Amino acid sequence: MTIAVVANPNRGTRSDAAAPMLAKLTSEQAESVMTFHRSIDGYQPTPLVSLPHLAAGLGVRGLLVKDESHRFGLNAFKALGGSYAIASHLAQRLGVGLDELPYQRLISDEIRSRLGEITFITTTDGNHGRGVAWTANKLRQNCVVHMPRGTTPERLRNIQALGARADITELVYDDTVRLSAREAEENGWVLVQDTSWPGYEDIPEKIIQGYMTMLGEAIEQMRDENLTPTHVFVQSGVGAMPTAVVGCIVNAYGTSDEGGPVIVVVEPNNAACIFETLRATDGKIHPAVGGLETIMAGLACGEPITIGIDLLAHYVDFVASIPDYVSAQGMRVLSNPRRLSPTEPVADGNGGRSADRRIISGESGAAAFGFAHEVLTDPALAGVKQQLSIDADSVLFFISTEGDTDRAGYDAVVNDGAYPKPSAPR
Repeated sequence: MTIAVVANPNRGTRSDAAAPMLAKLTSEQAESVMTFHRSIDGYQPTPLVSLPHLAAGLGVRGLLVKDESHRFGLNAFKALGGSYAIASHLAQRLGVGLDELPYQRLISDEIRSRLGEITFITTTDGNHGRGVAWTANKLRQNCVVHMPRGTTPERLRNIQALGARADITELVYDDTVRLSAREAEENGWVLVQDTSWPGYEDIPEKIIQGYMTMLGEAIEQMRDENLTPTHVFVQSGVGAMPTAVVGCIVNAYGTSDEGGPVIVVVEPNNAACIFETLRATDGKIHPAVGGLETIMAGLACGEPITIGIDLLAHYVDFVASIPDYVSAQGMRVLSNPRRLSPTEPVADGNGGRSADRRIISGESGAAAFGFAHEVLTDPALAGVKQQLSIDADSVLFFISTEGDTDRAGYDAVVNDGAYPKPSAPR
């Protein structure tokens, strides 16, 4: 397994097809989504962490990481999408606008009485299902969660602790999604899935919009710091989160040829469905090539989302496919804050004595960062660095989408050195 990087040949070719989704990811829509999330008890913007010492050591102007391990005490960003989609669905059932259904009213006895008993069902490899289960628990409704083979017991227990009926199947992720869809149809349950297919698009669209809160926060935080990203690196599973990221970034800053950031989507070698789809020029969906085996469990998806693919094809600049060691190295770097020695140039006026802030980032959360770190440190990837136009003035933005949601796996990578970088051949 190796790092592969491809310039998106579809870039700029699908304007008409991409426009409807882009129009649903504006700053005005982000503000509406954020208004709902702000109404939830415990809401706080997650931190945007600057790593000035590491940036100085790597020869770039800035490294910015949005740390989603602090989101609602769930150690991942996914509750943003699930909660907003479920709330939007219930508002539609009740015939009211979501602006009339803030969170405290949504979970009230009055609303539960009007709605009756509902069962929400989903497939997840951990974080999305935990967010759906958390929302259903707050609503005092039922939740069923199916998880694909290879899911760790800790992630299963986290979901069961929220009252959901959850299990680990013998199926891969995409087949488990089909299982959930079939059970929803047979039982009259509400499918809350973060991928889409013809005939199932409304809830996935609302999930994508739900993710806008973290982008809205990040854009505000960067504006407060007078920083503008030159590069955005985003990891992908089915592509829902990258769709939100790309739409928000393009609406806020413009495209790379308009002076906006270069956008790079990163996936595991064995689950690179966006990579396969975007490097093709036939306009068709292409599944991942590989058996989905990867430590990046949240990205182990074989089939891309249909409603976001035109936007990604039109606006993403590069797609990258990475082996597991790249994500593992990203986890270790983020976990080990760099101290600026007295002999190095001081990047932030602090006398060169402090350390960058530590970020606990899981296997999926660190994937995009790990890729960029490899590009900036491996001489064999100097051509990729040039291809991506990274230089001393570059400001790189990442989203660490999860913390240590599998603590045993996290410890094995960060503390025990699992998945080391292979030695260069002699």
